[in-house]
Amino acid sequence: MSPVRSLSRFLLAAGALCLSHLALASVALAAPDDAAVAATIRTNLAKQLPNLPKIDEITKTPVPGLWELRIGSQVIYSDSAGKFVIEGEIIDAAKHVNLTKERVDKLTAFDFARLPLKDAVVWKRGTGARKLVVFADPNCGYCKKLERDLNSVPDITVYTFLVPILGGDSPQKARDIWCSKDSGKAWRTWMIDGTPPATASAKCDISALSRNVALGEKHAVTGTPALVFEDSARVPGIISPEEIEKKFAELSRRKG
Repeated sequence: MSPVRSLSRFLLAAGALCLSHLALASVALAAPDDAAVAATIRTNLAKQLPNLPKIDEITKTPVPGLWELRIGSQVIYSDSAGKFVIEGEIIDAAKHVNLTKERVDKLTAFDFARLPLKDAVVWKRGTGARKLVVFADPNCGYCKKLERDLNSVPDITVYTFLVPILGGDSPQKARDIWCSKDSGKAWRTWMIDGTPPATASAKCDISALSRNVALGEKHAVTGTPALVFEDSARVPGIISPEEIEKKFAELSRRKG
């Protein structure tokens, strides 16, 4: 179950106010200190919703009297007294901008340079100078097509974060591939040729797979494949080799 769905169910079960779009009237009240408001919200919600996930940050929103509660890379909202919790989106009607989406996009954005590449399966072709990150499930059909398509992309290093999210024997296949002596070769052999990897030893450390799933959740990777280029731009889904080449050419021009 994804964190978004589980949080939604928790809030609904707790009787929180859930709105698809938000329209709140302005209330002219003397504004207390921000830190004091945040403390009040934390205290009151802890009493009323003791099972609410840890609130990482509380900040003002552009809507008077409404505060953002950041839980990981998710956002929900509360009044200044911590009496009401609101799950939904803030729309700037004048500017036609979804402020909630902008905020979540920022929270879930990738920083390529900080990705834990040690947890990825790696293979390269040619010089390997051009780098690409892929989130993939071993039973994902589109992921298999992407691997075949990448055969026509030269001078590339591909870092694949195995995220066995499709169920079935995906976790076992991911484990066997990760634990292979040459995980990159085992991955490609399975994805392109359909030859399954050897069964992994029970002693193999597969903690990286759990970290990969958590990484995907942090960055709102909800499907596979998901591609991330060196400029941290993401592509949610498969794209053609021509489009990949076009993106690499664009990155090369930027580097000068």
